Amino acid sequence: MKIKEVIIVEGKSDTLKDKQAVEADTIETNGLDINRNILEQIRHAKKKRGVIIFTDPDFAGEKIRKTIDQAIPGCKHAFLPKDKAKGRRSGTLNIGIEHASCKDIQEALAIVYEKKESSQVEITQKDLFHNQLIGVKGSKRRREILGRVLKIGEPNAKQLLKRLQMFHIEKDEFLQAMKIVRKEEQSEP
Repeated sequence: MKIKEVIIVEGKSDTLKDKQAVEADTIETNGLDINRNILEQIRHAKKKRGVIIFTDPDFAGEKIRKTIDQAIPGCKHAFLPKDKAKGRRSGTLNIGIEHASCKDIQEALAIVYEKKESSQVEITQKDLFHNQLIGVKGSKRRREILGRVLKIGEPNAKQLLKRLQMFHIEKDEFLQAMKIVRKEEQSEP
């Protein structure tokens, strides 16, 4: 199952489990440590692709869900019942998405997801090399400017293409942003 929207999860374990169950991109809140930068990424993802909040069915998960919902109204919500999210770690009973079966995750997300639309013209690794965003001197600074202009954070060389695809940045939008990057670069001392 491919999911168009970005799934908002609490941490890496949730991302790993979700990716076993569905083909989707995620943004991790780092648990209750959700900050302005993460909220801005979620806001941008909502605008570009839509988001599905899929947090653990516990107190912390609900608090994260409410924090996001207050800051960014109109997000979709997927829920997993507690009894489907139970697991044992070091002899202790834990509740979390990472303990759910792939089938249960698919069922929870199937209620709210939209089928993925294919992008018109995709950006390729060749485009990144051609625009000197990877593999050359100054590429890190260009990625920082590009990330700010496109509101996709500050991806490293390995993350850049994935981030551009995750936010459905189309080639025209990318090329316009690169004009701004070049202009800013020329005005720097």
